[in-house]
Amino acid sequence: MILAFESSCDETALAVFAPQRGIVGEWVHSQIALHEKHGGVVPDLATREHLKNFPPLLERVRDEVGFGGITTVAVTHGPGLAACLAIGVAAAKALALDLRVPLVGVNHLRGHAWSPFLAVHGRQPGEFEAGLSALLPHLGLIVSGGNTLLITIESERRLTVLSSTRDDAAGEALDKGAKLLGLGYPGGPRIEQEARRGRPETFDFPRGIVRRDELDFSFSGLKTSLRYLVEKLPAVEVSARRPDLCASYQQAVIDALVRKTRAALRHGEGRFRSLGLSGGVANNQALRAALGSEARRARVDFLAVAPEHSGDNAAMIAFAAGVDRAGCETSSNLALRIEPGAAVA
Repeated sequence: MILAFESSCDETALAVFAPQRGIVGEWVHSQIALHEKHGGVVPDLATREHLKNFPPLLERVRDEVGFGGITTVAVTHGPGLAACLAIGVAAAKALALDLRVPLVGVNHLRGHAWSPFLAVHGRQPGEFEAGLSALLPHLGLIVSGGNTLLITIESERRLTVLSSTRDDAAGEALDKGAKLLGLGYPGGPRIEQEARRGRPETFDFPRGIVRRDELDFSFSGLKTSLRYLVEKLPAVEVSARRPDLCASYQQAVIDALVRKTRAALRHGEGRFRSLGLSGGVANNQALRAALGSEARRARVDFLAVAPEHSGDNAAMIAFAAGVDRAGCETSSNLALRIEPGAAVA
């Protein structure tokens, strides 16, 4: 079994994965309520919470699963907040040394890339290898607060980044848009809730890079456009028209994501067998529906990550360590270093 640690930002998480069984257990302490008071993640507070919460979570693992069957310890070592990553890596090193098992460093984005396959494994663990072969090559869209990427996973499980954002990530744009509209943190879910009552065609926001042959994303212009509009409108009108503003703004984000994904599918010339959606923004129902439609149009399987594994979680880290060992960093227990600014590696 693989025991994984995740502490890249504001979730303190542990999970145990057994390749022949699936996820044996997950233990998470969420910090959303704490950071909500401050309008966003405060790194020093997040670090303090990790220090406080890893020990009781590890006690729960010991009591509910035990450490006797652990053969590997995995940990997120980047990208993320440096101090938060350091807490998780230090704890993982200590446990790996104590258990005398290998330590595997997992890139956080690689975990997101593989997370849509968790449900595939969960349905038939014993048949997963055959099922995976039928889904590769795979095109994946990772959409979170800090990252927006298009990646491919080839038949031999090699992961390649096709494109990324040139400025803000999609989730970051949603969070900043929510702040401009007075909706607070976390912004994405609140914009989505307001958007359900609005009309997406009301306001015409920019869709980022419009060239069909360009796969990179850009959301800074969208955020700036909303700021100028909010500054121009009277406060009472912004309040009255907030549902339409949210619906139009959200639709601009979704259109940009879908258009680039469609272009990547087209560039693939029919070689992809599946399309994945992962990251925290993957919980947006309008985005899931739009990407699902693109998958059906392209005649590929659509793999949307389960809601419980869309944000920062240890299950995806354990899973990536199990199914993509060649892409992860196996280290002598004291040699593994944090990589706060790492890309997908």
